[in-house]
Amino acid sequence: MIYTSPLPDVEIPDTTITAFVLRHAAANPARAALVDGATGATTTYGELDDRIHRFAGGLRTRGLGVGSTIALLAPNVPEYAVVFHGAAVAGVTITTLNPTYTADEIRHQLQDSGATILVTVSAVLEVARAAMEGTSVVELVVIGDGEGATPLADLYGDPIDQAEVDPATQVVVLPYSSGTTGLPKGVMLTHRNLVANLVQTEAVMSFDQGETGLAALPFFHIYGMQVLMNGLLAQGCTVVTMARFDFPQALQLIQDRKISRFFAVPPMVLGLAKHPLVEQHDLSSLRSIMSGAAPLGGDLALEASRRVGCPVFQGYGMTELSPVTHVSQPHDIKPASVGITVPSTECRIVDPEGNDVPEGGEGELLVRGAQVMLGYLNNPQATADTIDGDGWLHTGDVGRFDADGHLYIVDRVKELIKFKGFQVPPAELEALLVTHPAVADVAVIGVPDEEAGELPKAFVVKAPGADVSADELQSFVKERVATYKQVRAVQFVEEIPKSASGKILRRFLRDGTAA
Repeated sequence: MIYTSPLPDVEIPDTTITAFVLRHAAANPARAALVDGATGATTTYGELDDRIHRFAGGLRTRGLGVGSTIALLAPNVPEYAVVFHGAAVAGVTITTLNPTYTADEIRHQLQDSGATILVTVSAVLEVARAAMEGTSVVELVVIGDGEGATPLADLYGDPIDQAEVDPATQVVVLPYSSGTTGLPKGVMLTHRNLVANLVQTEAVMSFDQGETGLAALPFFHIYGMQVLMNGLLAQGCTVVTMARFDFPQALQLIQDRKISRFFAVPPMVLGLAKHPLVEQHDLSSLRSIMSGAAPLGGDLALEASRRVGCPVFQGYGMTELSPVTHVSQPHDIKPASVGITVPSTECRIVDPEGNDVPEGGEGELLVRGAQVMLGYLNNPQATADTIDGDGWLHTGDVGRFDADGHLYIVDRVKELIKFKGFQVPPAELEALLVTHPAVADVAVIGVPDEEAGELPKAFVVKAPGADVSADELQSFVKERVATYKQVRAVQFVEEIPKSASGKILRRFLRDGTAA
């Protein structure tokens, strides 16, 4: 059967993402749009509008437009919105990168996306410069100061109007995701994808103009990009940015800036429930806390809600879905549920053969709607494996609906590890570890952890005669990947359990029968 939202369908405007996000700017030019949490530097809606269109003008003078791609490698800073939406106005595609990536990880994304300009910050300038080698990047731009790079201000030109694009087909952003399995792939999201999801989400989770939200989650990640940056700005709110999450600083900002909306991942909710510093801050301004990116236990959500004094609820989505498909309404929260289906979205629950399971049964969640990605860049096979001919996107997550239309995510078909909300593809770590001369075979799984959600653990078969320690292998990985991808435990085994076709049987590793 097909599950739909209990809320009425919404009308999705035929417009670009920037026009939608700035829809309140002209009426409220003096309102604070973005505030740097560390310095207090404020960008008003009027200033944001102006800088976006001048940055777009600067891109056009460099000959960039539809068909061009630029890359943004930065933490949460107010300029992030300028670069993101300036590219969108110019008709340029932007690919967003994690600033904690290594040069090799950055280089892969630059090569795959075909970016010609890389915008970054001084703190990661050297890594960015090293990553450019062998890519199509011809100009390095820095937010702030940086020797040998073009200052961002130099790219501002005469303001231009929105380039002519088809919102339904023009790819505006290329975040990278591992999808249901495998190495990171460019997710092609159009203007319409992003606008549709903002409209769908707003129908379930609306804010008053002038409210203030804390952007502690990274803008390069689809959750931070859409729910925090674009979602809050589109509703006329003020966004307070944090370049990196620091729990004491977050509490102080909530108190000082009278934050009303806080968006979190489960480890942050754990802190709100248990950290002693919470008692030392006035968090009474909070009206809601939304958790996403990884499952949040119902008991933990209730504990945090009672302690902080506001609703704590969950949402569900994925990069390929722009990202939200389900979210709880603050007045209708069920512990452990990720909420109801957002409007204008269809869902199915299917068995391994693709047949619909009986109502209330468990199976893989399939989603169809205007928020479904265009596909994976340069990877038609992965696209076909994820989106079937009828437009159903296979999420790789096992879920069930209750009689009230609330969705519960109960397991994962896909192999991705979720570390503090970040995707860690086992295949990437396995491909890296097997290059070590002492490793004959390897499998990586996620093991449960209260704070992180899951920790990457490697099961390693040593090469004949090899002598290597767990610490050596962990250090080997640490030097080559971002912090969140690091292997946190290594266990040596005689063999890796595999099917007749050679597929790793991770369930045997999880339940300990292969140890």
